[in-house]
Amino acid sequence: MHNTNNRAVVFAYHSVGVQSIKVLLARGVSIVLVVTHRDNPAETIWFDSVAALCQEHNIPTMFDPEPRELSDAVTAAAPDFIFSFYYRNMLPVNILSMATRGAYNLHGSLLPHYRGRVPVNWAVLHGETETGATLHEMTAKPDAGDIIAQTAVPILPDDTAYQVFGKLTVASEQTLWKAIPQLLAGTAPRLRNELAKGSYFGGRKPEDGRINWQQTAQQVYNLHRAVAPPYPGAFTETGEHRFVIKKARLVNTPKANLPQGLTVVDNVVFGVCGDGRALRIDELLCNDSMISAKQLQQLLSQETE
Repeated sequence: MHNTNNRAVVFAYHSVGVQSIKVLLARGVSIVLVVTHRDNPAETIWFDSVAALCQEHNIPTMFDPEPRELSDAVTAAAPDFIFSFYYRNMLPVNILSMATRGAYNLHGSLLPHYRGRVPVNWAVLHGETETGATLHEMTAKPDAGDIIAQTAVPILPDDTAYQVFGKLTVASEQTLWKAIPQLLAGTAPRLRNELAKGSYFGGRKPEDGRINWQQTAQQVYNLHRAVAPPYPGAFTETGEHRFVIKKARLVNTPKANLPQGLTVVDNVVFGVCGDGRALRIDELLCNDSMISAKQLQQLLSQETE
C-alpha cells in the first residue's frame, strides 16, 4: 500500500528517464502521471522509451502538452513531488510550485559545473576526466537549485560521449536510489549550488562537429569523442565530399611532414592536426557510406589533380 504523501508527477525521456522511473517504482513512489516527448523522426533513437515503460505499468502519459493542458493535468494529479529525468524542456515555475514536497531534477554533470544543455558532450569536448549525475531542486533558473545528491563517474581517455552516457545512466540510478528514502522521510540534505564556481553551456548543433585541423590532435580527438555516432559525428569536407569520423584513436607518432587534414599513409587513414600529431582513423564515412583507405586515397588524389 502506498503512503498518502508520495504521489509524483514525472517529466521524463531517454534511458535516464526509463531507469529513474523504475527506481521510483521500486522505492514505492506512487507515479500518478508521466509527461514525455514524442520521438523526433529526424533523430537517431538509440535510447529506451519512457512511453513504452509507462504503457507496461499502466501509468497515465501525456506527450508534449500545451501549457494550459499541462497545468490542468498537474493540478488534478495533486503531486507531493515533481521529478524531471532528462526531460528536454524547462518546467514553468507555476508547475514546480504545485509539488507540495518539492520538485527535483536529475542533471548529467557534477553541478555547479556544466549547467545547461548536453552536459555529457561538453564535458568530453573539454577533456574532463570526471563527470557525474546530480539530483537537485528545480528553480526558475536552469540547474540552479540546492543539491540533494551526486555520484561521480570517470571519463577515460578514449571514452566517447555515448559510453559516458551509459555510465551516467547508472550513476543517475545510484543517486536516486540513495536519495529517494531521504526525500520521502523529509531528511534529505541540501547543499548550496554555488553557481559562481561552475559553468553554463547551451545546446549543440550538428554543424558544431566541423573539424578545425589547425587545432591540436588532442582537441580534435576530444571533438570526435564528444560527437561520435550515434551523435552526428565530427566531420570535414573536401570538394563535394563530406567525411565523418566514425572510429579513431590518438597516435603519439608525429606526422609533422604531412599536410593538415585527411591523408593516407601505408593504407592507413590519418587526420593530421595543427601540432603535427594525428588521429589514426579506423572507420570513416564519406557522404554517409563507409570508405576504405584506398578509396580515400583515390578521392584525395582526384581533388589535387
